[in-house]
Amino acid sequence: MTRIKDESVERVKSAMEILPVVEEVVRLRKSGGTYKGLCPFHQERTPSFTVSPARGTFKCFGCGEGGDAITFVEKIENVDFVGAIELLARRFGVELEYEEASPEQEQKRQRDERLRALLERAAEFYARMLWDSDAGAGAREYLASRGLGEKVCREFRLGYAPGGARLAARAVQEGYAQEELLAVGLANRRGNDYFQRRILFPLADARGRVRGFQARKLHDDDPLQAKYVNSPEGELFRKGDLLYGLDAARQAIAREDRAVVVEGNTDVIALRQAEFAPVVASMGTALTEAQLRELARLTKRLFLCFDADAAGQDATLRGMELAVAQGFDVKIVTLQPGTDPADDPAAFERQLASPVSYPVHRVRLLYGKAPDRNAAFTAIEAFLRAQPDSPEHMDARRLATDLLDLPPETQAALAPRSRSSAAGVISPRLLDAGQRLERSVLAGVAGHESLLPDLELLGPDHFDDELHRRARGYLLGQEAADGELTGLLAELYALQDEEEITLETASQLLLRLRERGLQRELASADGERLVELQQTLAKLRDEIRAFA
Repeated sequence: MTRIKDESVERVKSAMEILPVVEEVVRLRKSGGTYKGLCPFHQERTPSFTVSPARGTFKCFGCGEGGDAITFVEKIENVDFVGAIELLARRFGVELEYEEASPEQEQKRQRDERLRALLERAAEFYARMLWDSDAGAGAREYLASRGLGEKVCREFRLGYAPGGARLAARAVQEGYAQEELLAVGLANRRGNDYFQRRILFPLADARGRVRGFQARKLHDDDPLQAKYVNSPEGELFRKGDLLYGLDAARQAIAREDRAVVVEGNTDVIALRQAEFAPVVASMGTALTEAQLRELARLTKRLFLCFDADAAGQDATLRGMELAVAQGFDVKIVTLQPGTDPADDPAAFERQLASPVSYPVHRVRLLYGKAPDRNAAFTAIEAFLRAQPDSPEHMDARRLATDLLDLPPETQAALAPRSRSSAAGVISPRLLDAGQRLERSVLAGVAGHESLLPDLELLGPDHFDDELHRRARGYLLGQEAADGELTGLLAELYALQDEEEITLETASQLLLRLRERGLQRELASADGERLVELQQTLAKLRDEIRAFA
């Protein structure tokens, strides 16, 4: 293991200041000679975390964590002492000297330093091509057409890759070898630049060090068909380890105790331009263990924002499940098809105010993918019984009961296993509760003709059974009676007498049938329509409760 010379460690200790280090992660307020804020090492609502610049220390009186700037960096960055000293040395401009190591260790250290420096030089080259060359004019126009200003694009170090071998030639002139260019994915084996005539997004780790690039297609004659192309996986770049924009969002995520995960790099940039800070991008893939480890250092609250199609993909769902398994509080914000968060940042903020929980989202997906109600019941029951009990679980059970038309007493079958072990197996016949509701509604209206206008407002699509739809039409004078329908009508009038369905009860039944229709529409709704339906459903349930 490489050892830093003691003299270098002492120089770092002399140069480092704890206040700016902590302020990159925690929002602090001055209180006398100290600063206070919410502890980044445990969740709290009342600040118990203090920083003393005079002593160069921090202390949390809630969880007991404390130490100096080195200790803070070790815990926040999950690095050892050497890693913390290296980070602080870069932060405060101290050049480190190392003890003699084995030839292999020293060779690897020097190689890593050269490759990182090469990637930094490449980012600078691409940025100059974008902003200072005629070749970058088309790229500049594209960024402007997306509403992205120069200031925010420079903040994220966007660049442009010209054609040919201009980057490779420049790097060779500066003393880099072809093998080094290949190792970081900047050139191909023919000596040409790997990225050609594309917009470049530097992909940095949580410390802001460039690890690779993502390139966006600009021209129809581009030989690479993919809209986005990443650096090849290699010594320094592994896509699954990185979240786009995390280095810029770290402080905001820790301060607000939430991370908003979107799909695209441009979404991150546009939201940042709109002064929305705690946002990162998964770059079109599911969340990985490495990405979640980085986020877990800052928050356990995730808002996943994907378009309606992507939210149902198996890979994306696996990322959600992984986050839940690691203890994250996961909320889902489903966007309207064809829209991005960047299209309207203000509307995006409003959508974040009304997300759905992971259990509710998963129940909707399972219901939407099932071939029939029995299959949906089986899948939803298996999922819900395996989940821990929580308010979100209760919301998901209520949704499942509404979607599947289950009587209230069957909710026990959807409870976590520890609470439902004595409930037994629910018979599929219970799924006929929806038919009973439809028949009771028709019987109630048959006995109280004043409710015919309410029945007409519901529409035939509120009835699953074809014969029930015909009976609705008959009651409204739109359908002639035949032998089959006459038999049903006789049953309806008998049911009205047998159950003594009053006007009030019939009105409540109509509301419950309308409630079922809204729940079904909610299962496939998104965006503003989702919010509108949620509000309508809440008002409808208030009306239903008024009968109690």
